[in-house]
Amino acid sequence: MRIASWNVNSVRTRLDQVLAWLQANEPDVLCLQETKVSDDLFPLQAFQEIGYHCAISGQKAYNGVALISREPLEDVQVGFEALLPEDPQAPQLSEQKRVISGLLDGVRVLNLYVPNGSSLKSEKYPYKLEWLACLQRYLAVQEEQGDPLCMVGDFNIGLEDRDLPDPERLSGTIMASNPERTALRTALGDRLTDVFRVFEPSSGHWSWWDYRSGAWDRDLGWRIDHIYLSEELLGCATGCVIDKQPRGNVQPSDHAPVVVNLAWPPEEEDDDESWP
Repeated sequence: MRIASWNVNSVRTRLDQVLAWLQANEPDVLCLQETKVSDDLFPLQAFQEIGYHCAISGQKAYNGVALISREPLEDVQVGFEALLPEDPQAPQLSEQKRVISGLLDGVRVLNLYVPNGSSLKSEKYPYKLEWLACLQRYLAVQEEQGDPLCMVGDFNIGLEDRDLPDPERLSGTIMASNPERTALRTALGDRLTDVFRVFEPSSGHWSWWDYRSGAWDRDLGWRIDHIYLSEELLGCATGCVIDKQPRGNVQPSDHAPVVVNLAWPPEEEDDDESWP
């Protein structure tokens, strides 16, 4: 099973790039963030014509998440409210379209677009921390349901200093502040592991390059697009890569796709104990 995550920064603006990438890489699921389109205007037909199904949750001009899959997903769930119907904050935090999940071959694929926070002094910063706290509660319920979990998305957090191009200058700023990092680590708990770091422990690997200041040309990016696996799936992971190529396109998204390969479903052991 191949699962990919990509903040496309407007699916309609970059539709041709997304379709070309799908056809070249053939993931089982492509999780998109920042689709920036209401559901009625999502380009469903274009994906259907190349053999993909779509589960979407969008809004005009901002946010938006989608699951593009080779096979129809089961039990699609949208927003925090899907698992937290009685949580007092879930309705408000679900107004922005940032959460969608579905089941594929028994794996719960959870696609997130975490708020950016804007700046440490912005009113959007406490909103981000509230959102991450709600994510923790959401994941606790999901764990009780027992589905193996692959959680992907644009997390808008450089969780460790090795995820930043200049840790001395950037640690403690927005997307790298201690409260943000602590909130995400708390949500992950002991259950979820950053699969990219299993295969690539070193710094210098980025998934987002700001459009400003020549960040792409100087390769000064951040690693803020992550894939987290529960233990059942982590043992099945055979590789995880950041595909930088699309960032070099004309009029690209400022993010690159992240892809994990899983040997799933695992092969059943032969229980035949008969004598030779």
